[in-house]
Amino acid sequence: MADRPAALDPEVVRQMLGGATTRSVLDPLTPREREVLAPMAERWSNRAIARRLVVPSRTVEAHTRGIFTKLDLPESEDEHPRVRAILAYLGAAGAA
Repeated sequence: MADRPAALDPEVVRQMLGGATTRSVLDPLTPREREVLAPMAERWSNRAIARRLVVPSRTVEAHTRGIFTKLDLPESEDEHPRVRAILAYLGAAGAA
């Protein structure tokens, strides 16, 4: 039986080599939610994001709600969750 190289998760390799892991506030988001959040940060409306991603506006709205939930950004009278999500995105981008 020939020896085969083992496939290791890059995160496991980093930890084994003692590399620091950096966690992002955006880690809970799915790749699609990140695809929705990025144009949000560019001031795109939900309708424009839907056109860009070729999905219905309701799908973008659902992803937006998911973003707010995962980032723990409830609606409040003082702060808008969309603005707070964008600030989190920009903060994470600046830390990278």
